[in-house]
Amino acid sequence: MIHLSELLFLGGFLVFIVAILVVDMLVIDRKAHAVSIKEAGTWTAVWITLALAFSAFLWFHGDMVHGIHNFADLQAVAGKYAAHINLDPNDFEGSLQKYRHYMTVSYISGYLIEKTLSVDNLFVMMMIFASFGVGKEEYQHVLNWGILGAIVLRFVFIFAGAAIISRFDWVLYLFGAFLVYSAAKMFFKRDKEENIDVEKHPLVRFLSKHFRVYPSFVGDKFFVRAEKTDNGYIIPDGSQRMKKGLLCITPLFVTVLVIEFSDLIFAFDSIPAVFSVSLDPYVEFFSNIFAILGLRAMFFLLAAVADKFRFLQTGVCILLLFIGVKLLTHSVWHIDAVASLVFILAVLVVSISLSLIIPEKQKQ
Repeated sequence: MIHLSELLFLGGFLVFIVAILVVDMLVIDRKAHAVSIKEAGTWTAVWITLALAFSAFLWFHGDMVHGIHNFADLQAVAGKYAAHINLDPNDFEGSLQKYRHYMTVSYISGYLIEKTLSVDNLFVMMMIFASFGVGKEEYQHVLNWGILGAIVLRFVFIFAGAAIISRFDWVLYLFGAFLVYSAAKMFFKRDKEENIDVEKHPLVRFLSKHFRVYPSFVGDKFFVRAEKTDNGYIIPDGSQRMKKGLLCITPLFVTVLVIEFSDLIFAFDSIPAVFSVSLDPYVEFFSNIFAILGLRAMFFLLAAVADKFRFLQTGVCILLLFIGVKLLTHSVWHIDAVASLVFILAVLVVSISLSLIIPEKQKQ
């Protein structure tokens, strides 16, 4: 059951996120352009700073999320999301600080997990852009809408997942088994080159069969009106503002939908992973959203140095395996939140360091 204080905080958080997206999409990036490495680096720093600022808020005022006012409130919330924490009824402030710290560590862990797992999804996005022939100046336009869709999916999946887990604890074992399987599958396919056949993609085939798809890009437009001829759809006289005619979707809109489809598939790894960190859906939703908000800038950075971090995918496999085992053994073996965070950081540091230290052998 959602308490009014939780609903109000969540509503305020969503308003804040929507305001950021509106400013970002309609003011800062209103004019389409190819994003430079410097611009991508600057915005990556901005998003990371915002994420860290929110972690500081949780450290000092995390109880505001659940509206905790007394020990009974704290006991109810901790019993629901973190029963392993030892609370002292004679020390409310000390017990409250324990839970705040737990929320903060869980938030940072969830943020790092989502960021790390997103790397693989970003590589898929690069392939999608290349396969559809999207111009670099339109990348950010597509990614903006892709991120908006990802936020909606995370909201639905995280809170739905939390509701299911609260009723059926055994679902965590299914999540764990799936993540172990995903880790093994990713590890054995890590060196295989993947390609996307646009014409054979199931979503593209569905859209082509059931909707009118204009054959070429029309600037940054998702929809155009065109006339149907024996040779397909055309816009008379090259006009992009035709008021009459059949409404068609453009390849750019198809690209957005394919990216949303890939994120939906990606969520089957991402969402189970966050529940290994904490069962508190609010903390995990916040961590996922801040991680996702920085994905667009991170995409442009990775596009320039994608071939430099060849061991990062192996690191992702190790994290998935660790998370899967943690979920499978959660009832008999509790891994402290701080220990999990240290392990996640260690895997990231080692995989990135090895990528920089050990050069890739040139193919003959």
